[in-house]
Amino acid sequence: MSKSCCNHQHAAPIKAVSKAASGQSEHHHDSHCCDNTTPVSCCSTQTPHEHASRDGNESPGDEEPPRGGCHDQACCSASLSPAHEHEHDMPPADPLVAPVQGNSRHSWQVLGMDCPSCARKIETAVCRVSGVQQARVLFATEKLVVDLAPGLSPDPVTAAVLAAGFQLKGAQATRAHTITKGATRQSPLLNTLGKYWQPLSLASLMLVAALLPKELGQPLFTLATLWGLWPISRKAWALTKSGSPFAIETLMTVAALGALFLGETAEAAMVLLLFMLGEHLEAYAAGRARAGVTALMALVPDKALRIRTTAEGEVREEVGADELRPGDIIEIAPGARLPADARLLDELGAFDESALTGESIPVERRQGDKVPAGSLAADRVLRLEVVSEPGNNAIDRILHLIEEAESQRAPIERFIDRFSRWYTPAMMLVALLVVLVPPLAFSQSWDEWIYRGLALLLIGCPCALVISTPAAVTSALAAATRQGALIKGGAALERLAHIDTVAFDKTGTLTLGKPQLTELVSLNGQPEAELLALAAAIEQGSHHPLARAVVANATEQGLTLAEARDLRALPGMGVEGRINGELWQLLAPNRVATLNVEQQTRIGSLERQGKTVVVLCQSSGDQALPIALLALRDQIRPEAAAALQELNRLGLNSIMLTGDNPNAAEAIATELGMGWRAGLLPENKVEEIAKLACTRKVAMVGDGINDAPAMKRASIGIAMGGGTDVALETADAALTHNQLGGIAAMIRLSRAALTNIHQNIALALGLKAIFLVTSLLGITGLWIAVLADTGATALVTANALRLLRKR
Repeated sequence: MSKSCCNHQHAAPIKAVSKAASGQSEHHHDSHCCDNTTPVSCCSTQTPHEHASRDGNESPGDEEPPRGGCHDQACCSASLSPAHEHEHDMPPADPLVAPVQGNSRHSWQVLGMDCPSCARKIETAVCRVSGVQQARVLFATEKLVVDLAPGLSPDPVTAAVLAAGFQLKGAQATRAHTITKGATRQSPLLNTLGKYWQPLSLASLMLVAALLPKELGQPLFTLATLWGLWPISRKAWALTKSGSPFAIETLMTVAALGALFLGETAEAAMVLLLFMLGEHLEAYAAGRARAGVTALMALVPDKALRIRTTAEGEVREEVGADELRPGDIIEIAPGARLPADARLLDELGAFDESALTGESIPVERRQGDKVPAGSLAADRVLRLEVVSEPGNNAIDRILHLIEEAESQRAPIERFIDRFSRWYTPAMMLVALLVVLVPPLAFSQSWDEWIYRGLALLLIGCPCALVISTPAAVTSALAAATRQGALIKGGAALERLAHIDTVAFDKTGTLTLGKPQLTELVSLNGQPEAELLALAAAIEQGSHHPLARAVVANATEQGLTLAEARDLRALPGMGVEGRINGELWQLLAPNRVATLNVEQQTRIGSLERQGKTVVVLCQSSGDQALPIALLALRDQIRPEAAAALQELNRLGLNSIMLTGDNPNAAEAIATELGMGWRAGLLPENKVEEIAKLACTRKVAMVGDGINDAPAMKRASIGIAMGGGTDVALETADAALTHNQLGGIAAMIRLSRAALTNIHQNIALALGLKAIFLVTSLLGITGLWIAVLADTGATALVTANALRLLRKR
């Protein structure tokens, strides 16, 4: 294999720009804030300061700590935790990362793949083509992605795939998939005959041969064997030339020819028939496992009704979904699906988003709300404004994550893959020794030991073993996607199964992220409405939840806000601005040195109620004179307590990591019955995760930019669906429905998948061990050997498909 293609390297790091990078001021009100100018690694631009309830805003420097291990080697018995060890055996780089400058990228849809081993055969064939820098087959979406050196034609790539026995459909496409619609419909009988003509014709010949007298039936069995062997041997030769000489087709060809040589024509034909049926069984299993992905692809309609305004009035035109651009106005009828992410223009609209979130109840959206592609209009005709580029809507992003997940194979899957690469040649060598040693060394019958050697060769087929892990992983990922959870591959699935501690961010994760102003205490007798208007004036323009809560409260009361000038963030302290020439500040309590004992007591009382307190001050010389106290409290998610209880029943510990003040953190943690750490900046969260990781397997759940470093540091990161792009891209899993109960569901599913994988491996190896002994003893013959292999594949597949029913 070409070294340029088969480089086991880390995928390029994902860089994203925060949605919050708008240049607006955001600030801390936190007793533990400090002036930190550490560069931010997870986004290119960032506001310099934030409220404490967002738990700080600055991530550590560009150097990211390793996932899941401990900084201090003395703390752990090994310098790398199991979660990190797998990175030394990573698959080729993520095909969705931009190609190296100068290389050209090409993609096709691949037809004819029955199992993940087919994908690796195609990769092997393509990697042998001169000029291929990287090749990756994404089994879930049936997509081949190839990076070619500058100026080279993709024709040799397509030729290599065809020569390996597979078909390609489509060329460069903006979307990750191609769906054929409007094809000519045929009767079910014709479809069945077209799909199964090889095994049906072979079975018919065998039936006729069995009904004829032996002298006539024997030649017909020979003809049936040659008829069935022709396509299999052609495939074996093609795979051998493309770099996969030890494929199952090769084993079947050798076994069938050996049986013909021994005169066992009926058995040779039966071997081929059972093999064909096994191949179709694998194809069915692959189709079932990919059903969720296929259904996801079909959610976005190919056509859209676009509305253009002209001098003559409105013009309605039907256009392709890929022709829509941001700003286009579209109209959808009841029962129709949205072809792109869009913003609602009507006052109200109900949408069924169950295909994306798993929530069956239609969601009511208001004017200006964003609605994801694939959502179904529930009650009436609606107009919306397109906000997504072609190939970048919500469905495409989910497909991107699914494709990305395929490059993150589970450690156990990579082990089985390595094992099978030497297992098949080793079994062929053992079979050869079984054929040669007894006759040559012990003068045994050649016919008898050739027959046993051929049976052993078929027993050695690794199909059931190879499919045991990817079948379970694919089924589990598909089940998770249907329930509104995205898990980025088998590696994340396996790590999730071993989690024993879950760390939570507070704001936007355990809480709704929508704090409300609960109290305003005047310290100088000035009317509260005037003080609220002053505070809201210098909070205007900030996107932070606390700032929005202050402004929203002032707006609800109909207060007129003065124009604030010279707005300036005070890193680690708060924000300030001038109103009518006077300097006003909103500061964290620990930054106000002039608070008296009574005021400090009042602040402590409010914080013990779980509230975040900020102080409105009027600057007088070098001192900040406290004028008012503003107490805000975020609302705990309604399902948070039940979700944590469910985690507790699964034997998991929960802990809250927050940048909020200790009193507020303790109040919320006590209400939820969990541990807590407060006053943490992003780098402090990373340190806390590192300490926990020394003795535990930790999952970090968060939604903000500031959570991304801790999520990366944990054994596995889980992002809330309503979080920032950075958090979603950093995380190993995401909850699209934004419900905390999904965490326990994901962990249950991952544990079930791991159990399923162990069962599959035990079935595959156990059956092989039994029939290996019976074949060597001459108890079982060739067709029983193939039936055992096909039966093992059937059992493994059926067992894996049980995961699709998990709720």
